[in-house]
Amino acid sequence: MKKIIFFLMAILCACHPLFAQQNTGTSRADLPNIFITGSSPLHFISPEPIQYVDIASHAVVGDLPIKNLLRLKVIPDSVPSFQNPGDYLGVVTVVGESFIAQYNLHYINNPTFPYLSQVNILPEHTKPLDVPGMTLTSNEMQVYAMRIMGQSAGRPKRKTSDFGIKVQLNNVYTAGDYIFLDVSYFNSTNLSYQIDEQRFKIEDKKIAKATNVQSTEISPVWQLNHATSFKKRYRNVYVLKKVTFPGSKVLNIELTEKQLSGRLLTLQLKYGDILKADIF
Repeated sequence: MKKIIFFLMAILCACHPLFAQQNTGTSRADLPNIFITGSSPLHFISPEPIQYVDIASHAVVGDLPIKNLLRLKVIPDSVPSFQNPGDYLGVVTVVGESFIAQYNLHYINNPTFPYLSQVNILPEHTKPLDVPGMTLTSNEMQVYAMRIMGQSAGRPKRKTSDFGIKVQLNNVYTAGDYIFLDVSYFNSTNLSYQIDEQRFKIEDKKIAKATNVQSTEISPVWQLNHATSFKKRYRNVYVLKKVTFPGSKVLNIELTEKQLSGRLLTLQLKYGDILKADIF
């Protein structure tokens, strides 16, 4: 009998780590409790751009007025269905670029209750999230870009001018899977430059015929400034995903002006300029 008991205890001890490993999730009871009222919206402020939201209640709708702000509202027609103060509505899930946060949402209809009108998503509310294809968050890109802007432009690596406008490549940096381009524009005319588009294209270095042009446009994943015009000087940092292209092609940085003036500037970067980039 003692041998049987000892054998059973040994099995339980051996299985205990397995049961412990299965309990790696988050219980609903451990989530923060947030209250919402039917008379005013509830705002969640995220430290990063919000990528995904799930609201586990048909009584609540949400939208993203801006990239890092989630707004929730109770549907008026659903209010009569709530029977008790603090009725449970479900879990609200907010996913940023590098985290996931979840909250228990309750309905409250008591004007004296100290409910929140806005919720800051704090680090203690989040869990890290590994998003495929993303090695830097927007916050990290901004930190790097501000470091670049804090440095002197120095001697340009590439430059060109036309129509009284000069454009120069101050420097190229790499971090993770991204390329940071530090670009400056100078306007020597008395006419301010009204920015229409800033475009990045990989094109043939030499074009034999217009019909043979091969162009691949690359959209920046992030940029520091979003100016619409400049009078004398304009400096910005653009972030591109790492790209490779042969020596027969160039990366054209193209700035176009709104009509009617329509001044166009194009700065050509060789692949060697990217290979010589500084590393953060």
